[in-house]
Amino acid sequence: MSSKTHRVAILVYDGVALLDVAGPAEVFGEANRLGTDYRIALLSTTGADVVSSNGIRTAVDGGPAREPDPDTLVVPGGAVYPRTPVARDLIEAASGLAGRSGRVASVCSGAFVLAAAGLLDGKRATTHWKIARELADRHPAVRVEPDALHVRDGTTYTSAGVTAGIDLALALVEEDHGPDLSRDVARALVVHLQRAGGQSQFSVPLRTPPPRSPALRRVVDMVTADPDGDHSLGALAGRLSLSPRHLTRLFREELATTPARYVESIRFDLAKALLDQGHTATQAAALAGFPGYESLRRVFARELSTTPAAYRRRSGTAGRTP
Repeated sequence: MSSKTHRVAILVYDGVALLDVAGPAEVFGEANRLGTDYRIALLSTTGADVVSSNGIRTAVDGGPAREPDPDTLVVPGGAVYPRTPVARDLIEAASGLAGRSGRVASVCSGAFVLAAAGLLDGKRATTHWKIARELADRHPAVRVEPDALHVRDGTTYTSAGVTAGIDLALALVEEDHGPDLSRDVARALVVHLQRAGGQSQFSVPLRTPPPRSPALRRVVDMVTADPDGDHSLGALAGRLSLSPRHLTRLFREELATTPARYVESIRFDLAKALLDQGHTATQAAALAGFPGYESLRRVFARELSTTPAAYRRRSGTAGRTP
């Protein structure tokens, strides 16, 4: 693990979503408790404190001019965007800091700030799915990927909503210090498995430790990125350039399960997340890659002794039976 200091500047403003600030900051802070040296600075355009979207006054460390060149710039989101145009001073601050930063990241509607500063022109980017169309319409030079959890294009990173900002911060920690530390941070914070950016904006609970083997980690990425794809043993082995026997042995030795059961467990977690977000059971089955509702119902009966529709009602979402 590198002990080199890594400066993280978080650019905040009136109306910023406090969770978009605190989520990534907590990831970097937990990494510090495990031995890294992230130096986090909250900056505002004028150096004055800001008031977050929930009315809480947030103290800052200063303005952009007083901050040394950041290794990472993070621009969090806020309900103020895209409802209003991005303020000129915020555009200038983001542009100036980005020019001095090693990498630039946004959380949720923070992508509108980066886009207004021209930092996303010609690049792939994402934001919360509810405002992705607005981002694409306002900034046609940006290649918006509306369902991606987080997107990297060169040294520019964008992410979806609050929990996706945590996923993005975990990805940055993994980039800096490797997957073992990223996994340890996720466990310590009791948050979801840090997932590949290309997968859908749905949360997969960290029920078991993520695989250590790069091949098995790729299986997780492939299934969550395309739940409805062909993830049979033969197809997975072919994409990983492994024999079916070798891949089966990896699953047995590291995870004590079979490839088919592991793929099913990922789809099951995706289906639960979809139900939690208000999708019907039939929609959840299709989006999570199950052949149909009946297949999903059987897994729910085995794992939770309930039905998908009953789970959805219990989770508090307005329910319709499939």
